[in-house]
Amino acid sequence: MLFWLVLAVSAVLAWRRLLHGYAPPPRPLARLAPREAAFLAAAAAATFPSGGAVARASGDAGIVLYVDRWLGSLPAQPRRLMRLLFAVMEQATLVFPAPGRGGRRRFSALSPTQRVAALDGWARSSLAPRRLIFASLRAIVTMGYFGDPAVMRQLRLAPLAVDTPVCEADLLWPPIGRPSSAIRWRPENLSPPSSGQPLDGDGPLHPAYAEERR
Repeated sequence: MLFWLVLAVSAVLAWRRLLHGYAPPPRPLARLAPREAAFLAAAAAATFPSGGAVARASGDAGIVLYVDRWLGSLPAQPRRLMRLLFAVMEQATLVFPAPGRGGRRRFSALSPTQRVAALDGWARSSLAPRRLIFASLRAIVTMGYFGDPAVMRQLRLAPLAVDTPVCEADLLWPPIGRPSSAIRWRPENLSPPSSGQPLDGDGPLHPAYAEERR
């Protein structure tokens, strides 16, 4: 009887730890679960806080939405590994607690200061697997942050609007990752080559980066 009681209590505690208390994300997501979205938002805020070198908070940069879209383009195995990474780092405070009171709460429930300290512990760990896991998360969050047009504009890295001519190679190769049926150019679409005039660094930006996405 005692065994079953302990088992039931453990199951309830595990459910509360793993699944309970996650609010729905502020924006509808196609693939990320609420717990994954909560972890990513917390990790992004700790990595790119408001008031940083780039005046763009991580929440405004849409990192969670970026990762949600990215998951849809990944094969099954990398997608599972990415989700495992999120789960491990969300719950790893049981083994690697953050400093201060309540440091064993799941990562998304920590205070902002504790989140920064927890990530710093991963980055500086003497265990190579921990550092590798942290580097993987940092790469994911960084790609999402620097994929935001406003961030790219502030860093003056947003691509310029370029009027590219249609050449013979465009008649042979489809866009990357698309079948040959995606080739939309025909011989009659060929245009004169570029004049060779250098681009103006202060010229108009590519339409996708020229203004805020809605």
